[in-house]
Amino acid sequence: MPRTLVSTCVFSIMAWLSLTAVAADATNVPGDHDLAQIRQAGVIRHLGVPYANFVTGSGDGLSIEIMRRFADHLGVKYVYVSADWDTVVPDLIGRKVAVVAGTAELGESTPIRGDVIANGLTQLPWRKQVLDFSTPTFPTQIWLLARADDLLTPITPSGTVDDDITRTRALLAGRSVLCKEKTCLDPGLFKLTQDGASPKPFRGSLNELAPALIAGEADNTILDVPDAVIALRKWPGRIKILGPMSKPQTMGVGFRKTSPELRRAFDKFFEESCSNGSYEQMVRKYYPSVADYFPGFFQQAGVAVSGRGSRETGERNQATAGTSAEVKPVDGQER
Repeated sequence: MPRTLVSTCVFSIMAWLSLTAVAADATNVPGDHDLAQIRQAGVIRHLGVPYANFVTGSGDGLSIEIMRRFADHLGVKYVYVSADWDTVVPDLIGRKVAVVAGTAELGESTPIRGDVIANGLTQLPWRKQVLDFSTPTFPTQIWLLARADDLLTPITPSGTVDDDITRTRALLAGRSVLCKEKTCLDPGLFKLTQDGASPKPFRGSLNELAPALIAGEADNTILDVPDAVIALRKWPGRIKILGPMSKPQTMGVGFRKTSPELRRAFDKFFEESCSNGSYEQMVRKYYPSVADYFPGFFQQAGVAVSGRGSRETGERNQATAGTSAEVKPVDGQER
């Protein structure tokens, strides 16, 4: 057998063994795996769903970088464990979860595959029932988007988020709206049919919602801020924000309720990252314009805000004006 072919085969076998070792290392984590056990094992397993610029799918992202630095802070090895939206919570807590009328119901046992969830995880009420969240690490909000050539125009901000949501929802009658079940864009969270809209559950990933809208798969889509900001940069002049569908929300790192020491260690680490400027560096790297959408949050997190608004939209497309400055990243409270 030619030497080059032998080398290729050996390399492929070694790569496969490496991946197999990581996969095996990432399963059957004990449910009581808290900070002491993680330090003893010498590894922390980061569950992540590829999403926006939190987990890009190319080995980097804001959540990837934060968790790598947290692993270094703890003095342990970092291991990334890929997950999806349907299974990421069970992968952490070891129980299947069904959401019924906004309440999380635990089902049968399932293997625990990781120690934390970090991928832009919105702090939804049902998730709080089964997870403990870190201090908020990123702000968000759900917006209603349309193609740029749609006859609907963005709302005029009223100065109060409740009124802005009412004005936005008034645009929904007779419209088809892309949404994504088991995420922060779940149609059950927004009761779209009450406003005369036709929810259209999307089978692709969250990252594919904006291009699906551009392709005409529905009249509108609901989308959260991190994905919308990226979409506005990637497809300038192709989409527009009509207005908010939710109050400002926060994202955080998800922990098992049996890992309080790990959560406290992360909160301390994150506070230090905000104080020493490293969080600002990471935000600027992955979301260079987002601080101007949520100045209140990011100013308290030590991130400079230009006050110029987003160049991708010319202004902020009226979606969050006067509605989000009160969201705070440090005290753990949602406003």
